[in-house]
Amino acid sequence: MSQCEIIENIPFTTDAGIGARARIGVVVLATDYTVEHEFRKIFTIPDVDYYEARIKNSTAITPESLAAMGPLITDTVDLILPGDKLDVVAFGCTSASMVMGAEAITKRIHAARPDTKATNPISAAFAAFDAFGAKKIAVLTPYRQDVNDIVQNYIETGGYQVPVFGSFNEEHDPTVAAIDTASLRNAVETITKDRDVDCVFVSCTSVRLVNAVADIEADLDIPITSSNHAMAWHCLRLAGVTDKMDGLGRLFQLAL
Repeated sequence: MSQCEIIENIPFTTDAGIGARARIGVVVLATDYTVEHEFRKIFTIPDVDYYEARIKNSTAITPESLAAMGPLITDTVDLILPGDKLDVVAFGCTSASMVMGAEAITKRIHAARPDTKATNPISAAFAAFDAFGAKKIAVLTPYRQDVNDIVQNYIETGGYQVPVFGSFNEEHDPTVAAIDTASLRNAVETITKDRDVDCVFVSCTSVRLVNAVADIEADLDIPITSSNHAMAWHCLRLAGVTDKMDGLGRLFQLAL
């Protein structure tokens, strides 16, 4: 071995680090193609970052497969920057949040992060409805009928009306992630045409809406949000990030 001068303990300084303004933790389904893709488009504010861990789940969207994730949530949350501070943790499955209940999801998150704010897509959607001042919600999902029944009942029990409910009736999660913008636009037009509704909610974190939300809103003149869209907004607002963001539809101009 050649002689080498070793220089150790070189002085350094630190700054506030990555995510100095807000750090968001996200539990993403193992089968999900879309959450991270859409969050990357939204989380563009300097010093605001998100960190995710994936939770084991089935590619089939059924009440049984959704409920099976419950016992795995706490350990998955514990994988996200263990021992460090997170401002908010979000659980990224809409239908599972309704099958298990938002309060149960929050308890499982707090079992790992007791001092962190928690959200999920349906809690975020309710916050979005309230920000819109909306009571009559047009709902669009990709789910099969037994899951749709749970969704409709949960939203109505939350104090909102569901005058119209549309579905692609597709239970295979990777297929849902491939539904294109033209199909989504057509579905939204179908469920809102000549109907008295205050906003549209597209349920399911696999559905891609973020790129199209502003254009569809402008064309139909109605507020629209989706699971990822609402959840990202809710995460930011819960973390104290109140910045208005252009190009993301009406919701990102609003406070909680």
